[in-house]
Amino acid sequence: MTPRIRTLGLTVAAAALAVPLVTAPAEAAHAVPRTGFETSTGARWTSQPEEQEFLAAVDRGSDRVSMSRIGTTKQGRPLQLVRVGAEHASSTVLLICTQHGDEPSGRDACLTKIRDMAYAKDSGTRRLLSRTRVLVLPTANPDGRAADTRGNSDGVDINRDHIALKTAEGRAIAAVIRDQRPDIVYDMHEYGATPPYYDKDLFDLWPRNLNTDAKVHQESQTLSEDYVRPAARGRGFSIGTYGIWTDPVTGDPVKQTAGDGQERILRNAAGVKNSVGLLIESRVDPMTEEEKADQSLNNRRRVHSQLDALGGLFSFAGERRGRVEAATTGARLSGFKDRGPVYLGGADNDPATGGETLQDPPCGYRLDVEQYADVEDELALHGVLSRPDRGGAFVSLRQPQRELIPLLLDSRATYHLVSGQPITAC
Repeated sequence: MTPRIRTLGLTVAAAALAVPLVTAPAEAAHAVPRTGFETSTGARWTSQPEEQEFLAAVDRGSDRVSMSRIGTTKQGRPLQLVRVGAEHASSTVLLICTQHGDEPSGRDACLTKIRDMAYAKDSGTRRLLSRTRVLVLPTANPDGRAADTRGNSDGVDINRDHIALKTAEGRAIAAVIRDQRPDIVYDMHEYGATPPYYDKDLFDLWPRNLNTDAKVHQESQTLSEDYVRPAARGRGFSIGTYGIWTDPVTGDPVKQTAGDGQERILRNAAGVKNSVGLLIESRVDPMTEEEKADQSLNNRRRVHSQLDALGGLFSFAGERRGRVEAATTGARLSGFKDRGPVYLGGADNDPATGGETLQDPPCGYRLDVEQYADVEDELALHGVLSRPDRGGAFVSLRQPQRELIPLLLDSRATYHLVSGQPITAC
């Protein structure tokens, strides 16, 4: 897209943001809540007090919405989960917004999407919400957002804490995944470009961890390739694969700088926990001279690219609901069979070595009293079942989180919590 065309598109986008993004009778338009980002036409991001006021207004104004507090940050800020749609629907979509506090566009896109779904009158949205429960964590890192820092108030990168669960934020997300068992986990971020090799409006990436069930992995790639990418391109945004530099002339891969299969990243942790997943990253850097001169243009492009990609996500959730539910349910049930290798390394584009493969995993791990005391809470948050006894506890692999257990308890796993004793005869 040329700069001239992009500027025209952003002018239209600006006009769209200048009014409520939902259809409402003129006499009731004042009742439709708007974010601080919208009221400023993208000149600034929505503040935490504005977020609280906005969500409370949406909750009051729509019977489709409910909110719950799922945790509290070290600095006392609430971690809030918003539900939109049927409370007991068979399918669940989870949006995680702004794990990194200095990546705010996903948060404002999530707030806008909550409002738009809550007030939508079109039959497509109403049908989707009658069958699908949409859960949104609008600000996954409130302390980091307040300070405009990547990490939380302790400087910890939350998106590297989905195995250890040392942060309040990471623990809250783990509890939601355990309790709500989302079929889809969609994680919204931003990135800094490296022209001309790494320079798109958006990048996305599915779970690369080799312990992701094959059908879950397939549906995750379908979400990217057949829905999110076409939706973004259809609105004039460029999109590519996160972590892969490409030749600007041929489009061929040059090198990989990120996006591996390590399990402590939410994208991969969600896949190992049997959810279809996707990471999405919008470009922070200005795309045009106009954006350099006007920060609000840059901000609006970032939010609108996220919103347009979300359109692809919800088309996927509606059209492939049955296939996704079959994939995630099958993946959870397969753990009871206790068959197949477990991988301690590698990725879907980087085969695991022999040393990274448990070809014949143990049937479980024995933890002594001290070890079990150290990790009992974390195992519970991960949804891993254990059998405590006087000597500590036994953790069997024969359960839905089968592939996760060696990553937590095997001494050979890179991010293991404790070194459990492998038991080969159960």
